[in-house]
Amino acid sequence: MFTDLVLFFLAVALALFLRFFVLEFSVVRGSSMRSTLHNGNVMFVSILTYHLRLPKRQEIVICHYPHRRMKHVPFLKQQFVKRIIGLPGETVEIVEGIVHINGEPLPEPYLNPAHNQRLRSYPPVVLGEHQYFVMGDNRDNSNDSRAVGPLDQHMIVGHVCFLIHPLRALRFSQISVEDT
Repeated sequence: MFTDLVLFFLAVALALFLRFFVLEFSVVRGSSMRSTLHNGNVMFVSILTYHLRLPKRQEIVICHYPHRRMKHVPFLKQQFVKRIIGLPGETVEIVEGIVHINGEPLPEPYLNPAHNQRLRSYPPVVLGEHQYFVMGDNRDNSNDSRAVGPLDQHMIVGHVCFLIHPLRALRFSQISVEDT
């Protein structure tokens, strides 16, 4: 009996440790990452990755925005899924829909022209020592760093490693790649 109780508490402690320090699952809500991710996709998110290394350009991440909380649970921060575009120390500028990093156009083969028809410009912004510029792949419908500004590193929760639902979409994040 005592052994069973100890094993139960060890299992709960391990599960909580894994959930808060290693991995979590997240569901895509919205269309800001279309065509890469779709509403209802379930993603495996590594929380541990960015404790071991810095985020890389074009990785898909789960992040928080300043002062954004869940509507029905206001003590929880709202999560978004976006792609890392700009890294600390870089200058990010968008010229007629084309992202430029330090004056050079950024190749973005993952973008679908059907979701990127508004060729807007964005003035140059120099990222601070721990700041990242994030954007959705559906540039026509994404609330991202163009609206909220650069994100501090602590606002990046984890790296989207792969999709687990729907099963036909099961794939690993191949390119260093949320929602509205």
